[in-house]
Amino acid sequence: MAVSVHVPEYFEDCELVSGEDLALEPAFWLAHLLLTVGDPSEDPQRYGVDAAAYEEMAERLSDPEEPWPVLRASLAGGHTAYVVYANFEDVNNVDFFVRHPDWGRLGYLGQCGADDAGPGLSWTELTTLAASTPDHGEGLTDRSQRLLLLLPMLGDAEIPNEAHGTVTLALIHCGVPSDAARELATSLLGEPEPGEGPRWTATADNPIAVCSSPYSPRRVPLALGITPGQAQALADVLNGRGTPPPDIHD
Repeated sequence: MAVSVHVPEYFEDCELVSGEDLALEPAFWLAHLLLTVGDPSEDPQRYGVDAAAYEEMAERLSDPEEPWPVLRASLAGGHTAYVVYANFEDVNNVDFFVRHPDWGRLGYLGQCGADDAGPGLSWTELTTLAASTPDHGEGLTDRSQRLLLLLPMLGDAEIPNEAHGTVTLALIHCGVPSDAARELATSLLGEPEPGEGPRWTATADNPIAVCSSPYSPRRVPLALGITPGQAQALADVLNGRGTPPPDIHD
């Protein structure tokens, strides 16, 4: 039975339920990635997922009559990343944000769907958040699942050569056949174009990197308005300061 999730700063009149149980199904990961950054009309069997299972999952993730599924990834220092399937009667979006209970606000990473906004994470931030699972917390703890959950927010001119291999291994770990995983990773990341893509830069006034893309919520510092100490703590979480280097292959 799904557990209610309360996010005080989010929409007041929506019902949220935990969706981490969905992560046990390969159909979820394919639906999550195709609905956000891929082509949802693609044949799921091309990626080793039963068509009926995929359709059932896609309908569950976009049903406005059901509570909105939420998947969480706990981070260091009491921070949490959220992914919410926000399904109104006339529009479906997937919202990505981070939260700390002391902020009184949300830090929006971006959105996929009818109202696209992004990117919301650099490659370093994505892999750091995927790997930095605290000892205690809620939501997904598997590193590959966390990587794929937040992957739709990726946008970076400096994605390394090993990124395709990293995403491929994560897809295989989550149930996508190896040959299909390589193809899907290439489709999701695209072919590298040196010098092209968003740039991430920290400023003298705020340690949290901002994005050069005009469509990114992170054109301004994430969770703008939090205290300098809170901003530094969030920047440390995003960059993995004080934690071991990320290695999602474990």
